[in-house]
Amino acid sequence: MCGQVINPPGRRPPDLRPEPELGGCRWELCRRAPQPGQPSPAPAHPGPGRTRRVPAMAAPSRLLIRGGRVVNDDFSEVADVLVEDGVVRALGHDLLPPGGAPVGLRVLDAAGKLVLPGGIDTHTHMEFPFMDSRSIDDFHQGTKAALAGGTTMIIDFAIPQKGGSLIEAFETWRSWADPKVCCDYSLHVAVTWWSDQVREEMKILVQDKGVNSFKMFMAYKDLYMVRDLELYAAFSQCKEIGAIAQVHAENGDLIAEGAKKMLALGITGPEGHELCRPEAVEAEATLRAITIASAVNCPLYIVHVMSKSAAKVIADARRDGKVVYGEPIAASLGTDGTHYWNKEWHHAAHHVMGPPLRPDPSTPDFLMNLLANDDLTTTGTDNCTFNTCQKALGKDDFTKIPNGVNGVEDRMSVIWEKGVHSGKMDENRFVAVTSTNAAKIFNLYPRKGRIAVGSDADIVIWDPKATRTISAKTHHQAVNFNIFEGMVCHGVPLVTISRGKVVYEAGVFSVTAGDGKFIPRKPFAEYIYKRIKQRDQTCTPTPVERAPYKGEVATLKSRVTKEDATVGTRKQAHP
Repeated sequence: MCGQVINPPGRRPPDLRPEPELGGCRWELCRRAPQPGQPSPAPAHPGPGRTRRVPAMAAPSRLLIRGGRVVNDDFSEVADVLVEDGVVRALGHDLLPPGGAPVGLRVLDAAGKLVLPGGIDTHTHMEFPFMDSRSIDDFHQGTKAALAGGTTMIIDFAIPQKGGSLIEAFETWRSWADPKVCCDYSLHVAVTWWSDQVREEMKILVQDKGVNSFKMFMAYKDLYMVRDLELYAAFSQCKEIGAIAQVHAENGDLIAEGAKKMLALGITGPEGHELCRPEAVEAEATLRAITIASAVNCPLYIVHVMSKSAAKVIADARRDGKVVYGEPIAASLGTDGTHYWNKEWHHAAHHVMGPPLRPDPSTPDFLMNLLANDDLTTTGTDNCTFNTCQKALGKDDFTKIPNGVNGVEDRMSVIWEKGVHSGKMDENRFVAVTSTNAAKIFNLYPRKGRIAVGSDADIVIWDPKATRTISAKTHHQAVNFNIFEGMVCHGVPLVTISRGKVVYEAGVFSVTAGDGKFIPRKPFAEYIYKRIKQRDQTCTPTPVERAPYKGEVATLKSRVTKEDATVGTRKQAHP
């Protein structure tokens, strides 16, 4: 923590030690957390990256963040922020009463720093059972890492098997997440097949379970993929119940055929993953999804936009007035697909995800420009991590490499570095694409995504000038590889506050499993449905009023004769 910290009686200040190796960052911010199942020593005072258990009586009920520059998506101002009972109670100047902090009020001096709404990662897969394995970052480790990076809420996915119950999948994911999460979370639910049961369960999830978003896969043939008619039906139901439709946009049939072709050519390594699912199959599916959604007048959200081609399709559709949103992820904004041709198999395999990173090295810069200018809207991570030994399930066949990369901890810093520090976007747009837009689309705003009176006190004190070097040796995720290895990022979270509590400060966690809560979301988010409802009222086709036709009408024959059947055939034309 930079600046003065006034601690309440009985609370010891954190041990702040310089860490010059982190590119000039003043405080030790990244230390690898113990791997799951590994015992860790219990020092008298916990070191960086450790969880400090704070007695309930020592935790202040009120916080005052003093003198920072409060940044929302629409404006910035220097102000104090008073937090009480997990909610922002006041914004203004000189909120500290004369005579200093009263008992029970902790003051965080944020002078010279930015005070941001906590990040919202719109796309994670914690402890996801996938491709004969399970992602290594569970809901505990993954959400702790999120807090270390300045993210205070994730939205994960409950994904049923084909033929499975959506409600049962939702309850299963809740049972995994509720006891473990360290930050708030919500759940999208996937539609992997179609029936009257699925239609009814979607309605129940929206009305009773706090779900307002459903994801359809256009890829993963024979596993999760749905066809166009199923997309049409699912989109229609989404609109009916006030949800937003999401798609994984790739042409699953072309991918399946391309994979067979690559294996037949003897290409078994990770490069085959990208070669069998090039940009064209992402762009085609993106356009097809937008076309189907437009036919239904259903709002559409394209997850993990990975290519320039797909991004252009989304940008063009938005300019044509379509209600569509694109979500690039930390990986597509921060690195590229040239890694698939790395000589080290494990290095290449750790970058395998679907859709793949693109080998065109100009892709991240292109996507960031579109994100900065509102052609793309939000940012997630698709955080779905597998250790090297898990990736090795596909050592002889790239189609068996579990798909997924990291990002939940590094998203905020990567976007600040590539977006704000580079001059492509300002601090307000940064807040929009990392938090506010997601809150608006998924109907969490203004409870989330904004620092305002009455909003949840999910707040990050951010040092825009500090730097840190990303590395698997120091990150807090369980995975043993980091796709951003060695990247130096300007923009460092010094303090993360979740639900009004300081949960991460100067490399030290003060959080326990289950501190986070499930956040239900209501349907018909105004941010997206105002336009949809208006178009239904004003743009619905109407019949042309005309006088009835009173002329002759041809008589249809009741059956086709043998002579009629030969009319226009080759046999008749050439007797």
